This record gives sequence, structure tokens and C-alpha cells, in this order.
Amino acid sequence: MQEIIYKKNPNFVAREIVNELVLVPIYKDTKELNCIYTLNKPAKVFWQLLDGKRTISQIKKELLKKFSSIDLDNNFEKLIKELLEIKAIKKSYETKI
Repeated sequence: MQEIIYKKNPNFVAREIVNELVLVPIYKDTKELNCIYTLNKPAKVFWQLLDGKRTISQIKKELLKKFSSIDLDNNFEKLIKELLEIKAIKKSYETKI
């Protein structure tokens, strides 16, 4: 079985503003900078745990210690998909487990 490991795109910066995490893409051309993304608490913790070394399963296990499984199950895959779509994260590599 393969386990994917993701890493943060270095072209995004994260700033904490009033207990929310804001992602801002950094681009050379201002035409590309048309969005700022705000992450909710589980997404914020996901972002903080995303280090290019932990597998998605390991990150989810850590998140389950802090948040209910109902919240995570409904939103975890959606969060990964959305972060991939905006190119805030990218696949680092796959590992066999």
C-alpha cells in the first residue's frame, strides 16, 4: 500500500491573524495574486503538521487527538483536494507502508 506525503508550496506564506491562519500566495506577477485563504482550526493544525515527512495517516492521527472524528472524516479529504487545487501543497513522495 502506498502512503502519500505532501509538503507546503514555498510560494505560499502563512500568517496567524486573530487566531486564524491566513495563506497568501506569493507570485511575481500581481495578476496571479487574486486570493487570500483563511484556514479553520483543523485546517490550521493540518498546515502546521505538514512538514514533508509525515504521511497523511500520521497527520490525521494527530488531528484526531484534537478534533472529533466526525468533523475530520467529512472534511479531511476535501481539505487536501482544495489545497492541491490552489497549489498550496504538493506531493513530496510516496512511501510504502
